[in-house]
Formats: sequence, C-alpha cells, structure tokens
Amino acid sequence: MADHDYLDAIDYTKDEVGDDDFERVKYAVKLVDVSRVYKTGKKEIEALKNVNLEVRQGELIVISGRSGSGKTTLLNIIGAIDLVTSGRLFVMDVPINDYDETFRSSFRLSNTGFIFQSYNLVSTLTALENVLFPMQLSSKSLKSLQDEAMKLLERVEMEHRADHLPWQLSSGEQQRVAIARAMANDPPIILADEPTANLDGESGQMIRDLLLELNKEGKAVIVMTHDERIINQSGCRRFRMESGALQEDV
Repeated sequence: MADHDYLDAIDYTKDEVGDDDFERVKYAVKLVDVSRVYKTGKKEIEALKNVNLEVRQGELIVISGRSGSGKTTLLNIIGAIDLVTSGRLFVMDVPINDYDETFRSSFRLSNTGFIFQSYNLVSTLTALENVLFPMQLSSKSLKSLQDEAMKLLERVEMEHRADHLPWQLSSGEQQRVAIARAMANDPPIILADEPTANLDGESGQMIRDLLLELNKEGKAVIVMTHDERIINQSGCRRFRMESGALQEDV
C-alpha cells in the first residue's frame, strides 16, 4: 500500500487519534525499507538494513538472533523510542516518525506496552506506582487509576506486593510487575525484549503464559527472544535477525 493510502485513512492532523480511527487500521506495525545507522566519530554502524515487516492486529511475532544482531534496535524503532535513518515506519497505520517527540511520547504511552529484559522499573516507585506511571496522561481520577492498576497487579498475581519497591522483589516478581505496567492503558501492541532471559523455570513459564494470553485477547505481540519455548510456540510467525537484516523463517 502506498504511503498516501495510509495518510488518507486517518486524519493525523487531529491532536488525538481515537479508538474509532483504529477500527479501520490495517497494520499494527508496518516497516518499509527501514534502516538505522549510528555514527561514532567517523565510523558508521548499520544496525538495521532495509527491514520490511508487516504485523496485523492479533498476530504473534517472534524474532530470534544473536546478541548484537539488531533485535533491540528494531524494537526501539517500532516503539518510537528511536528514529529511523531511512525508510518508513507505521504504527497503527500512523507514520509515527513524521511527528515530534511530544506526539510520539503520548502515542507510545497509549499504544505500545514495553517489557524489557532488565525490567526497567523505576527504583523509587512501588509496584503499584510503577504500573500507574504510564497512565499519567489519563483524565480519570487517581482513585479510578489506582483501582485499574491494582487489577493489573492481581492479574499477574502481584497484588500482595503492591507497596514494595523493585529491590524488594525477585527477578520474576519484577518482570510480572513490568508486564502489568505494559498492560496499562490497554495498548494494542506489546513489545517484549528477551522477557524470560533472567528468569527461572516457573517464573519464565508464567511470563510465556501471560504473553500468549495478551495475544489471544487480540493484541499484536512482538517478542525478541532466545527462548526456544517461545520460538517454537504454535501459531506464531518466526523471524531471524542477522547483522541488521530481518528474514522470515518458513
């Protein structure tokens, strides 16, 4: 589909993009010849090389590859944390890189949930406050938001740790809080970077189950992983990254 077809589909000049607009969304994520080049002095590092990817709502995408192959860079590009050097990126059919950081930040909070290998919880905030953090732009009352955050903690079986700081939690507990935070605002896209890498068997399985549950609810779930249990999950589309290039496993 040509770029202008996307631009005709939704009125991006509005301050906000609402749920009604997304009913017509064709792709949760679409990358067209995306490259990312970093410069260190006179040296250029091509982290992504002409990546093409189409992800529809409700798809489970699993991307494997060696450390340094570009998986995290790709996830940061999709999540609008980083910008493309060349090519086009659409998230929920929105050409997100065409907008300034203020728009990208609010769009990111509403439409993407991140799960990081290192959890990335705010060390000075409790589990409940970490889940509340992405809800900061909501117009709902604080009490309503606290109730929603507590329900998310209940879903990951962490309600009894709501007032604990990250350092008081095990690795598995921190990742469960991170998943609850990723579900805040009920985003249509979940992005996970090695979500089970630092976890033992039981905790890792709980994370795998939660990712599958989110996918079954209709969310597009994109996972960067070495975890064979996730890679071999039935019903997913499998890709491999090598030296910044993305290829689909068939």
